[in-house]
Amino acid sequence: MTNRTIKIWYLIHRWTSLACTLFALMLCVTGLPLIFHDEIDAATTPPTLPAMAADTPLLPLDTMVRTATRLYPGERPLFLSFDDDRPVVNVTTGPRALSGLDEMHITAIDRRTARKIEDLNEDAGVMGFILRLHVDLFLGLPGELFLGFMGVLFFAAIVSGVVVYAPFMKRLNFGTVRTRRSRRLKWLDLHNMLGIVTLMWLSIVALTGVINTLSAPLVDVWRKDQLASLAGAYAGKEPLPPARFSSLDNAVATAVRQAPGTTPQFIAFPGVRFTTEHHYAVWLHGATPATRQILTPALIDAQSGAFSAMRTMPWYMLALRLSQPLHFGDYAGLPLKILWALLDLAAIVVLGSGLYLWLGKRRSSIDARLRELRRGGEPVRTA
Repeated sequence: MTNRTIKIWYLIHRWTSLACTLFALMLCVTGLPLIFHDEIDAATTPPTLPAMAADTPLLPLDTMVRTATRLYPGERPLFLSFDDDRPVVNVTTGPRALSGLDEMHITAIDRRTARKIEDLNEDAGVMGFILRLHVDLFLGLPGELFLGFMGVLFFAAIVSGVVVYAPFMKRLNFGTVRTRRSRRLKWLDLHNMLGIVTLMWLSIVALTGVINTLSAPLVDVWRKDQLASLAGAYAGKEPLPPARFSSLDNAVATAVRQAPGTTPQFIAFPGVRFTTEHHYAVWLHGATPATRQILTPALIDAQSGAFSAMRTMPWYMLALRLSQPLHFGDYAGLPLKILWALLDLAAIVVLGSGLYLWLGKRRSSIDARLRELRRGGEPVRTA
């Protein structure tokens, strides 16, 4: 590469790193406990379900919905989701189909007794605070998009860092950390070595994080792209009121018959963002670790209970769905989570050392800094 090309890449690395390092450091620190979110919840939350025989029959889903709406008179059902490891459903209700988050109520209900259980509120407590800070800085969609932009800058810093320091790495054996030289040189070696070791992981986490921040816009695109043609058949019809909803249990059974071997993961009631004004959207997933992350919505006419369509997820929704567990290493059990945590700690060192090197750098021209890189980080001494 020419000097001009290296200089451009150096400037890209410098300014993208400066713009995103503090936010990337915050995301790595808050992401560390979130990797073990399920384990922390299990250890700190007492059991909420009464002990009952394993073969205790489950009550109908329609009964669960009636339980939730009785608790909040005047509200309508919006969503119903299933716990993977407990006989529990979570029914979300609100005053209208497009209710805001602050208007919704989420009720955890024991499917064996149809009774509300006192379940952990994921938005409360320390873990809820950490999650909101990590996801959107408590700013909602603008915060998510801002962090997504920081993720793009972080990925640019990773790529430019590899380009800039490739000539430097050729001067040293892999893994060399010159501990007997200056402190700055030691941290430079550590920064570069850990940066290369974690290169692929940092890239994956940065890109999946960016995709996750686009969740709301991607769902809106999916609605216009996938649901518009189906909703056209109901043009001119008034939105279906909750009083005319047919049996939810029958709708789920109809959906599962269309895709044998799948189970429902969550259900969207008519009018909400994940379906049309006239359909239950029964989102189905497979039984294996890989297929559990791939959701397929079956659309059931909410008045007649008849099957309307099954729309496979387009590539962008599939990318979103797969990026969420990959971001936190949440698809291969505890061993992968431990590996993710170790890589996260290494990333914190990379970011912290980069910040230290910037704050402690000497005033020098870009050309002088590039000459230092060619010498393996050794300062250029002038007469």
